[in-house]
Amino acid sequence: MRLLLLALAATLALAIASLFVGVSDVSIGALLSSSPDDRPIQVLLISRIPRTLSLLLAGSSMAIAGLVMQIIVRNRFVEPGTVGTTESALLGFLIVTMLAPGWPLMAKMLVAAVFALAGTFLFFRVIATVPARDVLLVPLVGIMLSGIIGAVTTFFAYRYGLLPTLLAWEVGDFSGVLRGRYELLWIGLVCAVVAYIAADRFTVASMGEDFTTNLGLNHQQVMTLGLVVVALISAVVLVSVGIIPFLGLVVPNVISLMIGDNMRRTVPWVAVTGAGFVVACDIVGRVIRAPYEIPISVVVGVIGSIVFLYLLLRTRRSAA
Repeated sequence: MRLLLLALAATLALAIASLFVGVSDVSIGALLSSSPDDRPIQVLLISRIPRTLSLLLAGSSMAIAGLVMQIIVRNRFVEPGTVGTTESALLGFLIVTMLAPGWPLMAKMLVAAVFALAGTFLFFRVIATVPARDVLLVPLVGIMLSGIIGAVTTFFAYRYGLLPTLLAWEVGDFSGVLRGRYELLWIGLVCAVVAYIAADRFTVASMGEDFTTNLGLNHQQVMTLGLVVVALISAVVLVSVGIIPFLGLVVPNVISLMIGDNMRRTVPWVAVTGAGFVVACDIVGRVIRAPYEIPISVVVGVIGSIVFLYLLLRTRRSAA
């Protein structure tokens, strides 16, 4: 508990630092010498606080989504971005934007969530045919499925002249987050709380259908709940800030190496670490080429891909 509180304090310190990083002068001195209508306070209220909250919400919820996905698939190398969930949400978001551009963002998010759910079910149907559920073959199947769905999405975007829009959605970026444009991310927090409440059920379900049924639980209902949590989180993050790659893969694996696989214990750690990791990457992206910004998907993608390769090589050495 003491280490978790220290991690929470470090994340809060990063969040406070994030409020004062940027092009506009928003320092403590400028805030104290300004009236409520002056630029520093307006920038703080309209941009910096919403951006920091969106970082915390997106980071914690996407990390939780990755943890839930790994538990129900029983594979440490999967996350929403490597099993077709995120790509399916992107396809749904593109289609609803083409067919009903005037719909409110909430309705578009729900359509994206339905597509994400359908894509995830398709992944489960495909891996059910994989012999012996090989630990490395499952994520490879997911990556190939993601590639197919992504190709379909790119075709429609190209056919209807929406490639620039698609590229903007694919690149996770918090620079456009303002007050009134990030509130859907609170749905991700609600889903993370649901995941914590149902943590024991997910753990039992990960041990197989027969074991779950013997304990009096409905295996199908628990799996469906997990898929809905993952689909909703993936959809709200996508429509709010774009795609953040590898986050749901890196954080749960690092926490698993630190404190084990008990989901009830790991959920708070994953949420805090995911939020802190995203805030830290966003600060790096804003500082390294100031006054320009590097999108957070680039920073997280570089770090995440390195960690992913390390985990793959570590597993192969352990198997040898």
